[in-house]
Amino acid sequence: MDRVIPETMEVPVPDDSPQARIGNVHHPVGDVGAAVAFYTDAFGLSALFTDGDRYAALDAGGTKLALAGPAEDVTGGVAAPSFKVDDVAAALERLTSAGGTVVRDAEAGPHETRAVARDPWGNTVIVYGPR
Repeated sequence: MDRVIPETMEVPVPDDSPQARIGNVHHPVGDVGAAVAFYTDAFGLSALFTDGDRYAALDAGGTKLALAGPAEDVTGGVAAPSFKVDDVAAALERLTSAGGTVVRDAEAGPHETRAVARDPWGNTVIVYGPR
């Protein structure tokens, strides 16, 4: 049976709508130090930043793997892409207008402002930016 592949559909993005980028992949862990050791030993990732037992960022070849300890786990144990934006409130407005929902309102974290949301299919995403 032949597969029919639809033509690519281009969706115009308004010029005034800033593009977000994936800043990291939020990965909840029970023990940040043990997780850093595991991911450096198993995959050769290198630590970029650590914040005690709260958080560590590892270089995963252009993408940061964000190891979040229990104190920094804002998603309730769910791994999620983290979208870095210039304005968290404006990004949440665009997200809800597009059919997403806010699960956890924007709040000041130790290093940035962040919020947790879901896309229309129920996938968790983090939206973060400067304080």
